[in-house]
Amino acid sequence: MPAAPDGDIGRLLAIMARLRDPDGGCPWDLEQDFSTIAPYTVEEAYEVADAIDRGDLPALKDELGDLLLQVVFHAQMAKEQGAFAFGDVVDAICDKMVRRHPHVFGDASFADAEAQTVNWEAIKAAERKAAGEEDSSALAGVSRGLPEWQRAIKLQSRAARVGFDWPDTAPVIDKLHEEIDEVRVELAASPSPERDARLEDEIGDLLFVAANLARHAKVDVGGALRRANLKFERRFRAMEAIAAAEGTTMSALSLAQQEALWARVKQGEVP
Repeated sequence: MPAAPDGDIGRLLAIMARLRDPDGGCPWDLEQDFSTIAPYTVEEAYEVADAIDRGDLPALKDELGDLLLQVVFHAQMAKEQGAFAFGDVVDAICDKMVRRHPHVFGDASFADAEAQTVNWEAIKAAERKAAGEEDSSALAGVSRGLPEWQRAIKLQSRAARVGFDWPDTAPVIDKLHEEIDEVRVELAASPSPERDARLEDEIGDLLFVAANLARHAKVDVGGALRRANLKFERRFRAMEAIAAAEGTTMSALSLAQQEALWARVKQGEVP
């Protein structure tokens, strides 16, 4: 394959086409379809977010390339089916961005970002109607393919636009305590399939309200949970290191001893 200039998307498209070529292509790539590639697409998006969270720009460059490859992979499979090609994907997003930014590419003007967001949603609703969608709900267009925490935030935000929302965090916290009490009731009940279903419902309600609290507090749920995960991992690994230095292992310690280690690690962290 002849060398192409750096940044030439044509080179990447040619590589992907070669990988999918039945005559000498890659067996693994040839076996894939939209459904098998979709999980990788989601995973690569999260790896982009992780690189951003770590402030690692070299990693971000690599991860953005991996994410771009996912777009190219899906476009190549669609091209093979005669549905659309990569160029159609580019044209579609260009048209959409121009259409949804009439204040930039047209004569519209908005007082602030909030007004522009309202117009953005109105344009999206018009697009759905033009596409033949009959769902006129305020919740229309919230994808079922989103991570559930993200879908919860979007559903809550859409409901809030028509006034169905708490005024501030205080009633949300009250509701959070209420949901915790309901979880306690189910945990105290005798185990049964019915009780397990109720417990799942109550824990779901608890998580939904926790996401709502984050929304009201203007805290990104995904970012907050990601940092909590990183903090837990950092502290747990430090506990393991201390245990090893003292000639033992975590599994050999009692829960009380493990909790004491956790406290030591927390105390040793810089605030």
